[in-house]
This record gives sequence, structure tokens and C-alpha cells, in this order.
Amino acid sequence: MSVTMHPEEFKRAGHEVVDWIAHYLEHIREYPVLPAVAPGNLAAKLPAAAPDAGEPMDAILEDFRRLIVPALTHWNHPRFHAYFSVSASPPGILGEMLAAALNVNHMVWKSCPAATELEQVVLGWLREWLGMPAEYFGVIHDTASVNTMHAIAAAREAAAPQFRTEGASPGLTLYTSEQAHSSVEKGAIALGIGQNHVRKVPVDGAFRMRPQALAEMAAADVSQGKRPFCVVATTGTTSTTSIDPVAEILPVARQFGMWVHVDAAYGGPAAILPEKRHLFAGIEEADSLVINPHKWLFTPMDLSVLYTRRPDILRRAFSLVPEYLKTAEDGRAVNFMDYGVPLGRRFRSLKLWFILRYYGREGVSRILRRHLEWAQEFARCVESDPAFELCAPVPLSTICFRLKAGDDPSRTLLDRVNATGKVFLSHTVLDGRFVLRFAIGNIATTREDVLGAWDLIRETARQPPPTPCIPAARRDEEA
Repeated sequence: MSVTMHPEEFKRAGHEVVDWIAHYLEHIREYPVLPAVAPGNLAAKLPAAAPDAGEPMDAILEDFRRLIVPALTHWNHPRFHAYFSVSASPPGILGEMLAAALNVNHMVWKSCPAATELEQVVLGWLREWLGMPAEYFGVIHDTASVNTMHAIAAAREAAAPQFRTEGASPGLTLYTSEQAHSSVEKGAIALGIGQNHVRKVPVDGAFRMRPQALAEMAAADVSQGKRPFCVVATTGTTSTTSIDPVAEILPVARQFGMWVHVDAAYGGPAAILPEKRHLFAGIEEADSLVINPHKWLFTPMDLSVLYTRRPDILRRAFSLVPEYLKTAEDGRAVNFMDYGVPLGRRFRSLKLWFILRYYGREGVSRILRRHLEWAQEFARCVESDPAFELCAPVPLSTICFRLKAGDDPSRTLLDRVNATGKVFLSHTVLDGRFVLRFAIGNIATTREDVLGAWDLIRETARQPPPTPCIPAARRDEEA
């Protein structure tokens, strides 16, 4: 086999892959959302060692179809309603394909001017759509977890610049909601803040951070010699999509000199809609904010954006330029490697550029409004059924509900619904109760998908669970 793939072979295989993708997207509802496999099933079918001799692409693609696809959980499925629904839209897929072919690394401007400058322009477009001030500087990383860690590092730099050279600064304390994503705590662990210095602020009946409780906790910590340095608010929490009152948290944070970071990873795109922007009041004054276009802006995994109004602090926290990366343009150009840990940087902005141009603000807004409307309709269905109860407000497109009969019936219902392969839901625990989550966010999801899922859930709940099969020998003993 040739060391390099011949152009004709590449074109033939490429056409086959594109044809498969197009067919997959068109007929995706024919696939079960969740595969009927057990741990180790796929691994047992694959060779334990890589081949010594190269194999033809036809055989590789056949094994992809025969072995890999049946073991997939189809996140791009319009009936994937677990966690937060994500979707790779066709324009985004095309952008991803081109980015893979170009294979650039824009660690510094000179290493790829197009990628560096497109990232700045596209994030400027998105910033404008979100209604945020022009002073916000944006940078793309892979996930919100990584971006939140970078924001905490910037907050640490602002509060204790000696940390960069001297190491741990005892007493720095971070605050976040009881409902915040685990990445906040993980970021504190990774940065040496320590779990014991992450304070979980109580929430109200709608699962939103209580600003007064934040103020009381910060004051108590100061009296004990601790130093509040950062508060992470969330606009669209993972469990319920609750929205912390950022505008009320800001004055508390300023009183204690804390950096304010907003986790808008999921909920952020809703700020594109004028009628929803009130939910995000205050984010324009935050020190930093993270939003994930790969969640609710139809962008293939992975693409997360960190915005900050204090890029000088972020740069101060991370800039470290060895001689071999210095260029004549350093004083005039943005070098994204200065704003984070990664040196290698994929051309992620290309796929987002394709999406924003293809759909435009009007197209994106229309899709988001549909998801929000269907979420309200699903919530009304839950409330109108005497067997079910709504467990949290529905400010965005995720519904938390359960059977009134309790935890075990709700848990059984989730397992039985997911076992059908027709939809996939996830769960959370709220106030000690097991709760089902139904998230709407895939670009291909329709109203029929949403209502069809509700019909399946309701019908499954009304059916008695199957009677366990008792082996003949045991039946004889019981007789």
C-alpha cells in the first residue's frame, strides 16, 4: 500500500463518506438513539493489536458501518433529549471537513493569519448578537470546563498576581451556586485553589443563587481571614436551566472585590432573542463569560467561547513566549497562545463562521424560538397529566419532571423509555428527589418529535412493567 493516499482514491472515499453523512442526516430517525450494547461489546469485536500492514479504505469504512455505528449513542439524533441536546448542522459539518483538510495551528498570528483573524471577527459577530459590549475580547477553546478554568485563573491573577511565580496563595475563596456545573469545582482543584475553598451558595425555590446568602458567606469568610476572589454565576444550570440573578450578584461581588464569571454555556444563545435578554441582565458587566456554540448554536463538537472584558489580566495569567515562538508581528497582532494553556489551536472558528452566515441571525432566532415554544408545550402536557408533576420552572428549553408515584417508579420509567431506543432522556436529583430531564436543542428536532416523545413517556408510564422471567427449575421449587 502506498505511503500516501492517491488523489483518486481519496476522492472516491471522500464521496462515499459525504454520501453516507447525507444519508445519515436524512434518515437518522431510523437509528435507535441509544444502542443496545453492554460494556465491552465493541472492544471484543475489534483486534487487540493494530495491523502491521495497511488496510484498504473500503474495509475500514465497512467496519465503521458494521461495528462502530451500531454501538453509537446518536447525539446528533433529533430525539436525543438527554443532558443538553447538541447538533452538528450541515454547514458546520462542511466547515469542520475543511478545517480538518487545512489542518492549521494558529498559536500565533504568523502561524496562520486567516485562522487568527477569522476567530476575532466571528466572535465579534456573536458578541453583537448576544448584546454584549464591544470591549469584550473572545477566545475559543474546546469546552466550557476549560474556559471556566481559564476564567478562574484570570480571577486568581487579578487577586493575587504573585500566585503565578510563587505558587499557592492560601485563603483565596471561590463562590458558586449549589446548582453550578462540576467544572467550577474541578477548575479550582486544577488551579490549586482547593475544594475546601469552593463555597456552594444556597439557592431559592427556583434553584437560583441567593445574592443575600452570597453576601453573608463572603462576609463570614472575610472575618475568618479568607479572601473572596471569584464568584461564578450560571445562566442556564445543568440540572434545571435555572438562571442566577447576575445583576443582583454583581454588587455583592464588587463589595468584596471578586471577579464575576458567568457560565452561559448552554443558556447563552437565548440572549440572541430580544424577548429573552432580560433573563441575562447583568452579564454585560461581568468580568468573563463562557458560551458553547456546540450546545445550542448547532456547531459540531467542540467549540466553546470565553469572553472577557479584562483580556490584559487573562494574558498576564498565561503569556509565556519562548524564543522559538517570537515573531516580528508580536506587538501588532493577537497571538491566541497568550490567552490560555493550549499551544495547539484547531481552526474551530471556520465552522462557526459557516453556521452564522448560512442561517443568519433571523434563522438562528427562528430555531431557538421553536425550541422554547415546544418546551413550554411539553411542560403544559406534564402539568395536565395527573400522574406527573413539573419539578422546576422552565425558563429555557429543558423540562424537569417526574411521576408523582415517587423515585423508584420514575427511575423505572426512565430506564424503560430509554430502552425503546426511540428517545434518550437523562436525570438529575432535585431536593432529594429523582427527576427526569427532557432537553430540546437539536436543529433537526420537530414538534412531532417532542410530542411523540411525550406520548411514549405517558404510554410507557401507564403500562405495567414486564413480569420477570422465572427459570423453570425455580418455578417448580416455588410450586
